[in-house]
Amino acid sequence: MEALHDIVKAGKARYIGASAMYAWQFQKAQYTAEKNGWTRFVSMQNHLNLIYREEEREMLPLLKDQHIASTPYSPLASGRLIRDWSETTLRSETDHIQKSKYDATAEADRLIIERVASLADKRGVPRIHIALAWLLQKETVAAPIIGATKLTQLEDAVGALSVKLTEEEVAFLEELYIPHRVVGAQ
Repeated sequence: MEALHDIVKAGKARYIGASAMYAWQFQKAQYTAEKNGWTRFVSMQNHLNLIYREEEREMLPLLKDQHIASTPYSPLASGRLIRDWSETTLRSETDHIQKSKYDATAEADRLIIERVASLADKRGVPRIHIALAWLLQKETVAAPIIGATKLTQLEDAVGALSVKLTEEEVAFLEELYIPHRVVGAQ
């Protein structure tokens, strides 16, 4: 934390953020910074989407309490939330990290993915709008990291800003979730 503070003091960064750790580790780093008068984290980059919600247990409540922004990565679950279950891509076939994150809970995840598709059809919007609208309604989420590689993907993501889900729709999307093995934190 002192080294990160030195970077801020030197003017090489204005703010610092953390990524992929347990809530207790994040809080320990924040405490250490505060105790020593060092720069604290202002954001947490964490794994969060409709089929991986483990951050809701401890990290998101901590971030809310400490007024820290969440910048979730993999908000579309490596594309799983926005394509048909049977559709494969080169990435879905070859990305072993993605497989390690989601394959163990594939059947339960499939049901949630089908609900995203159903709600998108009902509303007449692309699935990306539903998946990102759900995420953007989380109180601490400031900016999901979407990993767009094409302008059309960015335009689709921006469209999610115009979608506001009802409480019933959020419940419909969330109710089938089952706990996942924690990934990313060490």
